[in-house]
Amino acid sequence: MDNNLKAAYRKHLEKAAKALEKNNMQAFVADTSEEACEIVRSLLKDGEQISCGGSVTLSETGVMDIMKSGKYDFLDRSKATTPEETGEIYRKVFFCDTYLSSSNAITENGELYNVDGNCNRVAAITFGPRRVIIIAGRNKVVRDINAAIDYVKRVSAPANTVRLGLDTPCASTGECAGINTGNMCSGCKNDRRICCGYVVTGFQRDKDRIKVILVNEELGY
Repeated sequence: MDNNLKAAYRKHLEKAAKALEKNNMQAFVADTSEEACEIVRSLLKDGEQISCGGSVTLSETGVMDIMKSGKYDFLDRSKATTPEETGEIYRKVFFCDTYLSSSNAITENGELYNVDGNCNRVAAITFGPRRVIIIAGRNKVVRDINAAIDYVKRVSAPANTVRLGLDTPCASTGECAGINTGNMCSGCKNDRRICCGYVVTGFQRDKDRIKVILVNEELGY
């Protein structure tokens, strides 16, 4: 990428980082995935119990490899063999030391916007784990909540349903069935719908519990 364009993107990320700090979330700006991984390593303690939400970003950056390195007690839901085991891991996550995830979108006002199907991810971000680390690429930083809603309906939801092999309308059309209603929660009535819980994370009373790493790369969706 042109260095001038990358510098402009960084200014955009720095603006969002300052807004996150005002909302009592510790924020970092990383130029590369490698730099983001170094920040993650500095925030984790050897032996602590960690877990994560489903995230393409964690895999693309290399953060998932850090989690699986053996240095931490990783509650890995991918190792569950039954729905019951998966549900048990979801519940144990609420007592872990650090929860890692991406965010569906982050606004320039310093808000996290997340949409979930089972709602285990948005629940853990909101309450439970002692610390939360969010890693997000520059493509997820948007102007405001309305832009975040639009981004999820046009990009995140369709891409994730394709990734997960779900037969939902957005997987076929490339956009949410509720895209033109102006309603955040509107959508299809498919049993496999992944847009069920909507959470805006704004000002935090527990200062720096949530830590956000903004990466100057296109990551996830």
